[in-house]
Order: sequence, then structure tokens, then C-alpha cells
Amino acid sequence: MTVPFGVPAHFPDDTGADTFVAQLPTAVAPADRAYLSTKPPLFLLRVPGHGEEYDRRVRRVVEALRQPLDDMGKLVPHAVLEAGAAGSGPLAVVAGERLGYGIPRHLTPDRFPQFSLLRDVIADVMEHGAGAGAAAGAKALRDRAYEQRVRRGGLPAVLWKLGGGENPPAASFYGWLLGVLWLPLTQTFPRWWWALRKTRELVRPMRLSPFRRTRWLGAELHAERGKENLFRVLDDMAQRQVLRLALDEAHPQREESLQRLEDLLVRALLEDLRVPQPGRLLPRRRRRTARPVLLVEVPPEGTAGAEQAERFLRAFHRARAAAQPPGPLVIAVGRPSDALLAELGGPAESNLTQAGLQLTQKDGRPVLVTFRDEPLTRHGLPIPQVNPKTFNASWQTTTSLVTAGAVVSAAVLGVWVFGVVQGPPAHPCVGGDDSVAASAQAEPVGVRPKEWYDAATGAIRKENKRAEALAAAGSTVRTVVAFESNRPTTEINTRFDGSIPELRGIALWQRRLNDEAISDDTRVPLRVEVRSAGAEFRDAEQEARKLVAEQDDGSRRKPYEQVIGVLGYSQSRDETRAALKVLSAAGIPTVGTTATADEMLDGDNQSYWPFAPANSTESRIGADFAGKFDIVERRNGEGGCTPAEQAVIVQSPADLYSRSLTGKFSHDFPGSSQVINFAQDGDFRRAPAGTPRVSSAHDLAETVCRALKTQPNSVVVWSARARDFIAFINALNAQGTCIEDDITVLGGNELTMVAQTGSFSDKRWLRLYYSSHRMPVTDKRASEKTREFVEVYDRFVRDTTDGADPWREDGHAAVAYDAFHVLSRAADMTYRDKHADRRSMLTALTSGMSFDGATGYVSYLAGANAAPADKTLVLLRQGAKGAVSVVACGAYRQGLTTQEQAPPCAAEAKH
Repeated sequence: MTVPFGVPAHFPDDTGADTFVAQLPTAVAPADRAYLSTKPPLFLLRVPGHGEEYDRRVRRVVEALRQPLDDMGKLVPHAVLEAGAAGSGPLAVVAGERLGYGIPRHLTPDRFPQFSLLRDVIADVMEHGAGAGAAAGAKALRDRAYEQRVRRGGLPAVLWKLGGGENPPAASFYGWLLGVLWLPLTQTFPRWWWALRKTRELVRPMRLSPFRRTRWLGAELHAERGKENLFRVLDDMAQRQVLRLALDEAHPQREESLQRLEDLLVRALLEDLRVPQPGRLLPRRRRRTARPVLLVEVPPEGTAGAEQAERFLRAFHRARAAAQPPGPLVIAVGRPSDALLAELGGPAESNLTQAGLQLTQKDGRPVLVTFRDEPLTRHGLPIPQVNPKTFNASWQTTTSLVTAGAVVSAAVLGVWVFGVVQGPPAHPCVGGDDSVAASAQAEPVGVRPKEWYDAATGAIRKENKRAEALAAAGSTVRTVVAFESNRPTTEINTRFDGSIPELRGIALWQRRLNDEAISDDTRVPLRVEVRSAGAEFRDAEQEARKLVAEQDDGSRRKPYEQVIGVLGYSQSRDETRAALKVLSAAGIPTVGTTATADEMLDGDNQSYWPFAPANSTESRIGADFAGKFDIVERRNGEGGCTPAEQAVIVQSPADLYSRSLTGKFSHDFPGSSQVINFAQDGDFRRAPAGTPRVSSAHDLAETVCRALKTQPNSVVVWSARARDFIAFINALNAQGTCIEDDITVLGGNELTMVAQTGSFSDKRWLRLYYSSHRMPVTDKRASEKTREFVEVYDRFVRDTTDGADPWREDGHAAVAYDAFHVLSRAADMTYRDKHADRRSMLTALTSGMSFDGATGYVSYLAGANAAPADKTLVLLRQGAKGAVSVVACGAYRQGLTTQEQAPPCAAEAKH
């Protein structure tokens, strides 16, 4: 691109430009390559002006950003995307082709297999759409895509040529022989195998695979079981899009179709740019020394190319939220429309100083900067040239040399030192010896509190209207109240609060109930009123009294408004226990979710049925696991792990859940224990005498470090809340005095909400175990009902929200789903008699019930309001494969009992 005469080619010297100019080369090619394992935010640089003046300004800014990336050839993979570069087609095509052209020698990424395949298929779709013809069909799509693959060279091209290419010999005995024996080996079988491999990579693994996790393209195209062939799925998509592409250019459905194709291409491009991940040792991974850069020109709304550019940015924003890191740096220059900005989440105005700091951040919302007129009229600041590490030999050559050297060295070392090649350590660590930094979730998942909360409550409101319509048609309909903590408003609070996944679980059961009630007269549809009980349930007792008063004042006149039960209270606190007493006194049955303290079931709470296993069960299993299984890193250089000899327990003394779990774990742990009280609010009223009291995360880190140095074979047991855990881990990392050795932490279900979101992606010293209330869907022992729930949950999240879901393997949604099932079953038993009252619900619950649920087998025994017998409790290890179950106790499938399971499930408590 050339700059018009008289236009300075330097970056505009607007407010804070120094920071942005200094940080850009570092963001593209950082000295510490660990920073490449991130997804930078989308940057929008808004340029004022009109007509030719506007065009000159945009080109000036783009050229100023491009110059440091190029020195008579690309220094790093980059592309400039001009409006109209692909006609009116997907701009992603230009992005992928330009990134793949002129790549610096021996630098990665150097392959675009998924993008190339999707590009060829979508080109076929657009060609048929332009001709107003029918889609090609699955077989034709496959054949044409394979032809394009052959043209790109490699083994498929060699085999194709051996088979005679596109013109095999004419009809003859020789030609017949080739067609029967030779062509299947060189063309038919390689093409079939290629299509099968692409199906496994993009849609779903083979039917016999034990881990049938839908791949990204299968999720995008809603691939159903029985339609798992890649090209059949793509043909289904093509059948729809070809018809829309043939519409008039002004037709909104044609634009929707173009956006859909752009979405697929951009996602495929981001998936390819992930490979290989940045790494330290493997030769090819070491070649990722810089991140790709895309510079996008954005014309003003209504001008040529504006829709095309905004289509690409919209697709990138959506794909970036779902794709795993690393990601490219995308900077859009021009004038994005208000509609686009709204779809990007309404980014607030920033200056270049803030934008420069965001360049090196791990994640974030889109960054919007508006240039002033005056800096664009004078010379600006030159951006320093990027300086990535380069290589003289290909990664294949290096791999061969390193492999040969490693083999020779290992053989010599084995003969010299050991005489034989030794095997793994004698005491391998349970669940592996990697840290949470090795997790497949490599960076924190971005969360959207308002959007996700509103989506969940909106789904409940929709089902409420369906229930009221059924009531108008003569069905018996009643109401339950779901008490949750305050609506989360910030990303950080959302990570520590389980209300969003719980509400999703509630909405899913309510939808199923309404669907079944249409044809089944024995089902009682239920409305759900979601009520806030305050931050950390501080207003729980007050809100319970309000509900009881409403029941007595006659304000609920319609039959379907009658409240027959309460659902929720996901935290064991003094406030929630007091609320249960109020509800029990009024005879209102309550089914809990993830509140686990035994103390919630005191003598006054006779109408409360907890759902999750009690702290006494969790502490018994966790204490036996920590004290008898190899989980703490050995310090003598032998490798492997050893059982914990000491438990350093961190508790919040004012928190009922924390006090309860601490006391029971201390009692059950076979070794010694040391309790440390941590309260950032300074509330130590219930702290045991003689135990340390700290109110800052820094002091807590120092106290824990002293305990670990005194007794290295210690496990840190976290009984406090997730918010405090984040503060503690960050303080340990900042202090750095005791992280030279790995630290093992054992926590409760609280930590699932942060452990699985990538919040600890850079903590290479942290080994983390924590409890959960359902089996991971990737575990082959998970029941069919659990797998079924996860599929329904995934579809619900995909249909109602944008972005990656941080709670896919978290148990809160499944627990809420099953807990609502319990209330629903009691309502079905009670309200077959339309004259029954809510106290009859207590009779139904007391009579017992059982069913196979999302969390495993649920069995409430008759005559007692206790947690279900043998309720599922899983201990997870967060490592390279994500959350992996290392202990599975209870009836996670029907027919299993704790008594028949191996320790620590069947361990006896210490007396």
C-alpha cells in the first residue's frame, strides 16, 4: 500500500500515543513468549473526517501500523484488509490467504487446513448461490474439496497422481484392473480416509470413541447424532444458504447468510492460528515468536465495503469469545457504525494510553479510541520495528537433530548412571504431576454478567407464560420461589457466584416440565419467581419473612400464584439457616441446591431437604484422600508425590460453611492440622482461640508459607470462599517466597466456579484438587442422564448467549436442575388433588422418592429430611486435560453404593 503524497506515514501523536507506540511491538513479538498464549482484545481506532480526507487519514493510520511489521518482506504474519478486497464476499477469505502468503521463513503458523477446507466449501456454496441453483450435494462437496486438497500438494497429491490423476486409462482390461484394484488404493480410499479424519477433527469423533465431545464446527452447525459426516453437515448448511444468497442484495436474509458464512470462515481461521501452541521446548512450538496481525479498514456506514468490513469484525468478535487462545491482534481503523458498536458490547471510549496498556493484557472487551482532528494534520510518531526471533533451519530439521541427540544422550546417561532405563517414579501423583497452568483452559474465560443473567431469567419468564397459558386451559399450575444472591454485575463477582448456572438449570427443568405437561395430565406445571436474597444472602431471613407475609395477606388470589415451595439457598450461611427456620415455621417446603453444612439441618428446619452431600461426608472423603493418597510433591528429588502429613486449613470464621467444613476436616484428617483464620472484613468473632488471624491476602500468604516450610509435606485445605481464594493465590504468586516448589490445594465445590475458567492459567506451581457434585461428561463413568443433560445445557447456552461458557463442567446447573425435579415430583404427587394445600407437599417429600438425574442417582429415603442417600461426590484434579475426576463416590449411576466402593469413598471417620 502506498501513502498519498503529503500524508505523514507516522502514527498520529494523539493523547497517550507514546504508550501505544511503545507497547505495540511488544504485543506483537514479546520477549517472554508466554504472552503469546493470550487473546488480545479487538481494537477500534475511530477516525474523523469525510470523503477523500477521511480515506487519506485511514490509510495513514493503517500504513503507520503496517510499517513496523514489514522490512522489504514480512517480519511477522500480517494482512491489511481493505474494503471491497473480496468483492462483496467474506473478507475472511482475504485474511486467510494474505496471512498464508509471504510468511517469514521458518516461522509459524505455516498451515491453514481448516480454513482452506471451509474456504473451498463456501466458495462452492457462493458459486451456486450466485447462479440461483441448487446446492451441490454432500458427495459433490466432498469430491470438489478433496480435489482442492490434492492441488495443495503433499501425500494426497502423490497418491492421486499415482492413480492416473483426473484422466485414468481408457476402457480396457488394463483400465478395468486399475479401476478395481489400483484406483481404490490411490484415490478412493485416501479420499474416504481424509473425509473421515476431517469429520473427527471438525464435527465429532467416531461413534466408538469414548469421548464424544462435539467439535467446534459440529457445535456451530448443530450437528445431531446420526448426521456426523462432515460433508453431510456442510451440505445441510449449503441447502439453506444457497437459497438465501440468490435473493436480492438488499434482502436482509441474504445479509444474514453472508454473515453466517463469514462466521464459519473466521472461526476456522482462528482455530488454525492456534496450532501450534506457544511452547518452550518442542521445535515447532518454539517457532511461534510473534502473533499474527490483521489491520482492517472500516468505511463509514452506508458506503461501499462498510457492510463487508463490519461483517468480518462482527464475526471475529463472536469467534474470539468461543475460540481458545492464542489469537491474532486485530486493529480496525475507520468509522464503525453505532449498530456494530452495540453488537460489540458498547465499548466505552478510551485514550491511547489505556489502549496501549490493553495491548499486553490477557483478555478484555473491545477497545475504542477516537482520534482528534488536530493530530491527524501533523507529523506523528514512528512505531519501532518488531524484532521477533528468527531461525535458519526448518522445524523438521531441528526436530530430527534434537530427537537424535536426545536418544543418544538418554542411552549414554542410562548406561552410565543406571545401567538400565528406569521407569516412572515409584509414587506417581494422583491425577498427574502437572499444574493448573497446563490446563486446556489456557486463559480466563470472559464473562458477561448482565447478558447471561438476563438470558437465564428471560428463559424462566418465557416458561412462566407457558405455564400460565396451561392454567388458562384448565391445568393445575402452582408457583415456586427461587432465592438467589444478588444479581452479579461485574466479571469478577460473576466468577464467584453460582447464580447464573443455577438459573440455567432451573430454566431447563421448567422447560422440560412444560413440554411434558402438554400431553401428560399427571404433571403439574410450575411457575418460578426468582428473588434476590442480597449480596452473599445477607437479606435471606428478611426475604423469607416477606414471602410468608404474602402467603397470609391474601394478595395471591389466582390459584397458579400460590407458592408451594422454595428452591435455592446455594450457600450455607447463618443468614440462610435463619431463613430456613422462618420457612419451616410457616410449613413451606424448601429444597436446597449446593448448601452443604450439616448445621443447616438443625432441629427447627423440618421442612428443608438439602440436595448436595453434607460437609461431614465431604470432609470424611477429602481427609482420607489427602492423608492416604499421593498428592503432595516429594521434595527429595525422587519425583512423584506423597500423602500429606499436615493439613494447613484456611477458614473464614464468620462463615457457617467454612467453620463447619474446617471442624469436620480437622477431626477426620489422619495427620496433624493447623487452622488459619482469614477475614478480609476483619470479622473474627467466631475464630477459635489460639489460632492465627489475618485480614490481608499478603499476610495470609506469609503465614501459609511459614507453615509449608516447617512441614513441606503439607496440603493447603481451602474451606473459605472462592473470592478469597483468588486473593490468596495472587498474593502467593506476587510474594514468590514459597512457590519454588509446587503447592497442593484441596478445596470444596466453591472452587469449581473459578478453577474451570482459566483464572490460574499462569500459576505453574499450583496443584489443585476440588470437589464437585456431578461427573465430568468426559469421564467414561458418567451416566447417560448426565451426558443427556450436558447436551441439553450446551444447546441452551449456545441458543441464548454468546461467548465461551465457563461453567460447562461445573455442577451448579445440574444440581439446580435435579433439585427442581425433586420439588416438581412432590407437586405431581400432591396436586393431583386440586384441593390440596402446600403442607401436603411436606408429606410427599417425607414419603421419599428416587430418580436418575443429571447429577447421578437421586434417592431420598422416607421419613427424614436428609440429603439423598449416597449422593454423588467427585474430587477433581485441574490439569492438562482440564477437570479430571480422581475420586468418584456415591451413586453417580444407579446401583452404586459407597459401601461397595474403594477408599476414600468407604473410609471411616476418625473417632
